[in-house]
Amino acid sequence: MAGNDEIRATAQGTAPVPLSVLDLVTVGAGRTATDALRTSVQIAKLAENRGFNRYWVAEHHSMPGVASSSPAVILAHLAAHTERIRLGSGGVMLPNHAPLVIAEQFGTLEAMAPGRIDLGLGRAPGTDGATAAALRRTDRLNEGADDFPQQLAELTRFLDDDFPDGHPYARIHAVPGPVQATSPGGVQSPHRPPIWLLGSSGFSARLAGVLGLPFAFAHHFSAQNTVPALDLYRESFKPSAVLSSPYALIGVSALAADEEREARRQVLAAALNMVRLRTGSPGLVPTPEEAETYEFSPMEREFVDSWNSNVIHGTADEVRAGLDDLQKRTGADELMLTANAHTAEIRLRSYELVADAYGLPLG
Repeated sequence: MAGNDEIRATAQGTAPVPLSVLDLVTVGAGRTATDALRTSVQIAKLAENRGFNRYWVAEHHSMPGVASSSPAVILAHLAAHTERIRLGSGGVMLPNHAPLVIAEQFGTLEAMAPGRIDLGLGRAPGTDGATAAALRRTDRLNEGADDFPQQLAELTRFLDDDFPDGHPYARIHAVPGPVQATSPGGVQSPHRPPIWLLGSSGFSARLAGVLGLPFAFAHHFSAQNTVPALDLYRESFKPSAVLSSPYALIGVSALAADEEREARRQVLAAALNMVRLRTGSPGLVPTPEEAETYEFSPMEREFVDSWNSNVIHGTADEVRAGLDDLQKRTGADELMLTANAHTAEIRLRSYELVADAYGLPLG
């Protein structure tokens, strides 16, 4: 069972709380998925060298501009290129997968990178309804979300290998996993990936609190619900073997650039990508030049203004001030930054500028 030491971290430099990275493995126009995955390795190495706490990959499907449909595969690749930083899913969408499969995948990751793996779980599909139906082989999508607590309990038992006698799965074991320690001559790692619940509303916030689990809120696309959800999590929290007190992380869209104008250009391109996604035409992340010449309708412009109002962007000092203010307003225990931009160099530079702004350690 994971404990506090695998969840709580110490802030580095002058940052108010630990800083982490959320990677959507974004693919820009004129780039390939191979380019995007190489960028992920570069960012993960930079994050590790500069004292970021963890690096998570999100599960999304049927989106040309997001190459993170298989978090476990990407995390294995990142584990081979890093040594210390925690790696995890932000998150795996539990209703899309059999709990045993997830337990096997993350047990394998834990064996590859002992003591460095987080298992973040969400109950949304991470895509549109038709794609979710194809993934789950059923049209009864609400059933998966409604069954989330039961699926979570099943996954937890597979990870801990503790189904009670008489249970249909009592003789089934997730391998790699604890059963190996009970086999003759068996020695098993003391680590088990800690489970985090992810959410953008109150459902997972309450469930995480009741179960005494760490909670990650998607502030980057549901900012209006952040404070109510965190309040609900803290009010619902019951101490557990995992945590003695609440621990809440929030995902934040943040982009720092050497010049404020460049940050605005990149953020506009990312917003245009969201416009296309929300109107049923997802594509690659457009270039800033394309975004600057695009003729937004009044409704699209309203969406862009609203979307970008929750993206902390500008110079390094402006982003640091925005992050400090957000942490004070929410009381978040950790900030997980996602820098969405067309260009790999811009994304890398953003994390470097944030690290410099907070005096995070080198090497």
